[in-house]
Amino acid sequence: MSDNHIDNTHIEQVRNYLLTLQDTICAALEQADGKQRFREDSWSRDEGGGGRSRVMENGAVFEKAGINFSHVYGARLPPSATASRPELAGRSFQAMGVSLVIHPHNPYVPTTHANVRFFVAEKPGVDPVWWFGGGFDLTPYYGFTEDAVHWHRLAREACTPFGELVYTNYKKWCDDYFYLKHRDEPRGIGGLFFDDLNENGFEYSCALMISVGNHFLPAYLPIVERRKDLDYGEQQKEFQRYRRGRYVEFNLVYDRGTLFGLQSGGRTEAILMSLPPQVSWRYDWHPEPGTPEAELYEVFLKPRDWLADS
Repeated sequence: MSDNHIDNTHIEQVRNYLLTLQDTICAALEQADGKQRFREDSWSRDEGGGGRSRVMENGAVFEKAGINFSHVYGARLPPSATASRPELAGRSFQAMGVSLVIHPHNPYVPTTHANVRFFVAEKPGVDPVWWFGGGFDLTPYYGFTEDAVHWHRLAREACTPFGELVYTNYKKWCDDYFYLKHRDEPRGIGGLFFDDLNENGFEYSCALMISVGNHFLPAYLPIVERRKDLDYGEQQKEFQRYRRGRYVEFNLVYDRGTLFGLQSGGRTEAILMSLPPQVSWRYDWHPEPGTPEAELYEVFLKPRDWLADS
């Protein structure tokens, strides 16, 4: 952990960016949907801080989309935040971030998740410890190579100014993180994931976080436009509901953000807004060989270098 100095000016810089990012993404999704608008709930937390939750439901394109901003304070970091850094246990903290999950109607449009966040852990008499984290990932129900290549090309573009191996490292981190151990399968086709980022100083780390946040819409919206009007039937919807079950399992069992929110006494409605409105589970179900559903498992739910030929 670096002890690079930060002050309230740095913290306000991050906060202002995150609030603007939430506004920008909401406006773009409302335009892409063309029917519904986001409902906003502002909330406060007894121990300190609060946020604003925005949810769109039953739109023309998006069945449910939630985009949260939060900035919370606490007297002690929760266990999920100190599991990998026990030396920080007992410190006070502030945490801020934007987190989103989008569940489209059309099964040919992927679900997606993105998050950018900033933590500060403080203790009287010593410099604050701070770090950034975040990323974005894609969870298709039906695979399209064109979409996977586009998604990873924009992920690489977000990382390129920050070092030759940043995309490679954060892609692998994403593949490893969004993995359901109890199912022995990835949640989707990955993207970027990073955490504990501070070793190159505040300006570098903050700029990288901003670049990831700014590349989300260019990565996702072209895929939405390509797939939102494709014809589908009940078979495709049922497969979508079945695969959404994997999303629920990951978020409730493994996801650090969900665990942090619940352990820190966050607003439950905001924390669980990531869950899809309709989900199904089937006992010991497997797709028929040779079907598009089987192709998802055989081709797309396998970590691979999507940019190898580009």
